[in-house]
Amino acid sequence: MLKDLKKRALHRSKIIEGQVRGLHKAIESEDYCVDIITQSLAIQKSLASLNKLLVENHLRTHVTHMMQSPDEAQNAKAIEEMLKVFEISNIRASK
Repeated sequence: MLKDLKKRALHRSKIIEGQVRGLHKAIESEDYCVDIITQSLAIQKSLASLNKLLVENHLRTHVTHMMQSPDEAQNAKAIEEMLKVFEISNIRASK
């Protein structure tokens, strides 16, 4: 993993960890439903931000390497992986 992206991803994951703890406390305390939903949506946004960092790292490292390979199977695998990520993100976005 690229050093800068790893640092940012770890930072983001720590923020998410704190957000989830806060969400848990809000549920236990039976806070106002809209406040809990707002926290949950903030966590989802944070997870999307983390996913973006992970996809960026994958593109800059693995996909770049695979696409530069003279092996067509490696090229195809790189494309397949990115299509899979795209498909998963679209399925979740449409729900």
